[in-house]
Amino acid sequence: MSTGDHSSIKHWPEDERPRERLIKYGEDKLSDANLLGILIGSGDRQTRKNAVDLSRDLLTTFGSFRHLDQATVNELCAVRGIGAAKAAQIKAALEIGKRMFSQSAGEKVKMRSSRDFFELFSPFLRHLKKEVVKVALLDPKMNLIKESTVSEGSLNSSIVHPREVMIPAIKESAAAIALVHNHPSGDPTPSQQDIEITHRISKTGQIIGIRLVDHIIIGGEEYYSFSDEGLL
Repeated sequence: MSTGDHSSIKHWPEDERPRERLIKYGEDKLSDANLLGILIGSGDRQTRKNAVDLSRDLLTTFGSFRHLDQATVNELCAVRGIGAAKAAQIKAALEIGKRMFSQSAGEKVKMRSSRDFFELFSPFLRHLKKEVVKVALLDPKMNLIKESTVSEGSLNSSIVHPREVMIPAIKESAAAIALVHNHPSGDPTPSQQDIEITHRISKTGQIIGIRLVDHIIIGGEEYYSFSDEGLL
């Protein structure tokens, strides 16, 4: 972690070094910059900044972990001292956090309500800058078999064909499916296109015997459920 001067973390008093503080006092006692500094691991020789300095620069630039999650690798690398390796470490850690948040403690994830779909998919979708459509594949007892991304659209729209939704469902012998997608605007109110796509996929499912149980639209911290609104 050396940068060649006394700004290097190795020259700090031991009780102030992020890694040692985490071990001694616990991760919840560290600041955002110190946690991020442990993750980054090393400083930058050219800027003569240590890992915590670089972390502060990142947090000053992006404002929060949430905005770091929204940033691309290239955007992270635009911060001086952050190369592709450090950016990849940050993105990987944020993704681990999202996956941990969404995973159930049990082997099977049972989808009992629209809220279950929201809580499972929200960490991955709520902060995206473009629309992404996922399909949740379900067994007869409403246990999640797997999820699949069926469309990644532009900032404003995403086109979904029933074929793209049903092919993975047929391959996995799913008894039912649920559509989940995000609105980057933060408003989960369905558009006319959302309504039309939902009806098309529902009708296709009726023909081939795979029921569409819900279509969840995630907008920020809120969501809209076609099933809850009686539209399925």
